[in-house]
Amino acid sequence: MHTLSPPPSSNVLNFNHIITRPRRSLNRVAPTRILIKCAYGLEHGSYGVGSSRADWQSSCAILSSNAFSQEKPSTEINGGKSDNIAAINGHKTNVTDLQLVPIGNLGGELSKPLPPKPLTISDLAPAPMHGSQLRVAYQGVPGAYSEAAAGKAYPNCEAIPCDQFEVAFQAVELWIADRAVLPVENSLGGSIHRNYDLLLRHRLHIVGEVQLPVHHCLLALPGIRKEYLTRVISHPQALSQCEHTLTKLGLNVAREAVDDTAGAAEFIATNSLRDTAAIASARAAELYGLQILADGIQDDPSNVTRFVMLAREPIIPRTDRPFKTSIVFAHDKGTSVLFKVLSAFAFRNISLTKIESRPHRNRPIRLVDDANVGTAKHFEYLFYVDFEASMAEIRAQNALAEVQEFTSFLRVLGSYPMDMTPWSPSSRGD
Repeated sequence: MHTLSPPPSSNVLNFNHIITRPRRSLNRVAPTRILIKCAYGLEHGSYGVGSSRADWQSSCAILSSNAFSQEKPSTEINGGKSDNIAAINGHKTNVTDLQLVPIGNLGGELSKPLPPKPLTISDLAPAPMHGSQLRVAYQGVPGAYSEAAAGKAYPNCEAIPCDQFEVAFQAVELWIADRAVLPVENSLGGSIHRNYDLLLRHRLHIVGEVQLPVHHCLLALPGIRKEYLTRVISHPQALSQCEHTLTKLGLNVAREAVDDTAGAAEFIATNSLRDTAAIASARAAELYGLQILADGIQDDPSNVTRFVMLAREPIIPRTDRPFKTSIVFAHDKGTSVLFKVLSAFAFRNISLTKIESRPHRNRPIRLVDDANVGTAKHFEYLFYVDFEASMAEIRAQNALAEVQEFTSFLRVLGSYPMDMTPWSPSSRGD
């Protein structure tokens, strides 16, 4: 596989260019007293900034109103009933709904402030608010399918291209990005084993998934005809997914694998290769000024790639929508424990959506001595399992408690909402 080096002006994230700054010595200083005052809209002329105790009461009322304001109907929050709109903790709310204590009515005797509303589980684990100006890392260059998946998972996000999968992991760990969106399996090509290995190596958590239909196009420089082509370049999976269609098009060309689909399109545009075509998305053709020679050239129209969304902290699982949980486990006694693990889920009617085995890198081979037949060598594996249940459900907790009895290693990679958005095979993934 050829590695395409991005041009010097490329904005692809590469940690070889990151300079670590030395830490400055911290000198202890005397604590500073900070006074926070609360100001709000005037309605009857009796509201304003008063004594310190009154300011404290108003501040408490504003802070405690966060949970209260989230329960208001959207028409009220968006200004349906009042023009006095204030942004509090990132939410627009009505000033008249803040339960403020009227300072002018206190008189000589201070009245009791309204008690703050207790936090609930919904306050700690709100539904994912996609696209709130997040920085999302993905592997590839602009125009890649991973960029489209990042945009589907977090609309209006700031997509950060990375030259390798591991760089995307590190970008989140080093707070350069807030999330990472990476592929883990394709309906035709199977699992992306590299990312399964990286999930175990790093400590990020799966917080969601997104399924993206893949729509391949044959791209070339403007004015180039198919008869002039001598080779086609793209990602290895893209080449395999379009193999029969390329033959039907009568293209007797060499097929070369490169790092990613959009990178192939960029490589042709940068080097003005008139004898080379790329398999990539229609968005890549638009970005790099290429023409589409053939549209929808994938052999199977039901071509879908599943991506996972990664974050530094896990989300709190819920039961008000379908959830999926991903785990990885191993055992000292090899694969003989696999049946017992699977029975823990079958007994509780928990459906498995995926099971994947990967070599145990720390102990790839296990030797078993038998006096009758000698020494046997067995491969050691790690098992990745996805099942349809939330960790907030008792049956999922009991299942993992039973699995832990049979395994020497168990880790929950994440419990996250399932992607339930409908899709059609003819819809483009760009």
